[in-house]
Amino acid sequence: MTTESVTTTTASTVRVAPSVLAGIGAFAAVGAYVLVTSVDLGLWTSLGPGPGLFPFAMGAVLVAMAVVWLFQELRRPSQTAEGVDRGLVIAVALSLVVLAAVLDLLGFQLSMFLFLMYHLKLRGRRGWPSSLITALAGSVGAFYAFNYGLNVSLPVSAFPLLNTIGL
Repeated sequence: MTTESVTTTTASTVRVAPSVLAGIGAFAAVGAYVLVTSVDLGLWTSLGPGPGLFPFAMGAVLVAMAVVWLFQELRRPSQTAEGVDRGLVIAVALSLVVLAAVLDLLGFQLSMFLFLMYHLKLRGRRGWPSSLITALAGSVGAFYAFNYGLNVSLPVSAFPLLNTIGL
């Protein structure tokens, strides 16, 4: 018979995975870089907010989120997966390269629509209605929001036929 209490638990050392620490460090580094470089753009002008104010705020948010993430991981480390799905990483990287390659040729709307449909329908195995609605909102909706709402031009198709129908 022992004198230890039934409720006594052994101290287990739970460590944060190195890949998680690398992710936290990457977010903090990018946020710090944005903070430093945005100051050179000017945070305030005589007319109001300068061109560096928004990037400065986003950099500060990114650094703050990295710090919060670090504290959460130190308090209760997340479960890490057995390994990285290399097929998924390669598929996403290659599809981004293809998107960048055809963006000027097909235009933003059609390129982004095909990119989103590939990831939603083929890779994500989502249903047709949700894939089509999300891909249309993400491509055509984003195009009109940027072009007409923010006055930021996105590429249109280099093909005259696609260009005449608004793609």
